[in-house]
Amino acid sequence: MFLMRFTERAYVNYTAEDVKNSPNSAVRLTFSNAHFDPQLGSDLYNTYLDEYEYCEEIGFDGLMLNEHHNTPTCMGATMNLEAAILARTTKKPKIVLLGNPLPIFDNPVRLAEELAEIDMISRGRLVSGFVRGTGVESLATNTNPLHNRERFQEAHDLIIKTWTTPGPFRWEGEHYHFRVVNPFETPLQKPHPPIWVPGTGSPETLEWCAEHHYPFVFLETDPEATIDMKTIYADTAREHGYEPGPEHFGYLLRIHVQDTDEYAKEVGKGYLVGNVGVGRLPMPSDHMFPVGYSGRDPKYLALRERIRSDPFRVGGLDTAGYEAILDANRMIIGSPDTVIRKLRDVLSRVRPGILAVWTDDGSISHKDTMRCLELMGQEVLPALREIGEELELTDPFQKAP
Repeated sequence: MFLMRFTERAYVNYTAEDVKNSPNSAVRLTFSNAHFDPQLGSDLYNTYLDEYEYCEEIGFDGLMLNEHHNTPTCMGATMNLEAAILARTTKKPKIVLLGNPLPIFDNPVRLAEELAEIDMISRGRLVSGFVRGTGVESLATNTNPLHNRERFQEAHDLIIKTWTTPGPFRWEGEHYHFRVVNPFETPLQKPHPPIWVPGTGSPETLEWCAEHHYPFVFLETDPEATIDMKTIYADTAREHGYEPGPEHFGYLLRIHVQDTDEYAKEVGKGYLVGNVGVGRLPMPSDHMFPVGYSGRDPKYLALRERIRSDPFRVGGLDTAGYEAILDANRMIIGSPDTVIRKLRDVLSRVRPGILAVWTDDGSISHKDTMRCLELMGQEVLPALREIGEELELTDPFQKAP
């Protein structure tokens, strides 16, 4: 099993009242950047990079980064810049980008150049993930959400050709037009860096990933729904002549460990002011799913509604439901023994070859984060590797048994 560490790199120096008084009472898209303090931001960026570098020391296989825009919930507005730093300051772990939101880029060739440089600086450690991005990303960049999937697929095809076909060549597509495609820098990994795609289980994206043999990483999805969604991928894979295994699936889960269950549960409440902003402040649905953004295939209507109505998804987390979240293993929080026991149950059901460990967020302090990472390295990661071997959870860098 491939183990990678993740955090959203949140900025939480604001209050619930600040958000309520903002346009649409939303913490994303319209929450004013007047609430941002660049001096604190400077400190946080450097702290987050320090924590990622420590993850190499304790034995994570990968360092996962993501990108969001117009939001304090994720300071990774230019994820590739952080990746380039880590590519130079670390030596062994994969630099996993999950991922670049392709539809918002007007110049995919420039993106192909950036990623090629990161791959070379890291000496071939880049995993280049691509995403459609949330609706917020489209609105923040004035990109028509109606064309989101079309731009995603065309940008992907252009990047792959840029990486694998000697130039110069011309590209005349539906959304992108280049008279000359001939970037001089190409990736170290051949034919190109591995490509993984994260998401909450869009059926159309699952089918597209299976067609391309790309691993799909489920982001905090309900375990039972995840099993159903894996079926969509598996059925499509079989139509294309192969049987998918654990190496084709990943799973993101918030996992925080401290010396005792009691202290871990107290610290873990910090998650609740991270990804959702401050407490229970739901995102306006037209920000996340603007008109034209979502798929419309009627055969997936029930599954799509099931994903959206998940009571434990982002926007539904609050302190009143914290115990229910823990009881359902939607967050794995506790002492090393508790965390290992609960993870064994989740992994045996979801069976991912890739596990993204979301170790901290929100108001969880640097001190508590570092202790969590220390205990991960000492006890949790070794146990997870044993569990992975027992369950034969091969990852994309292993040969399937």
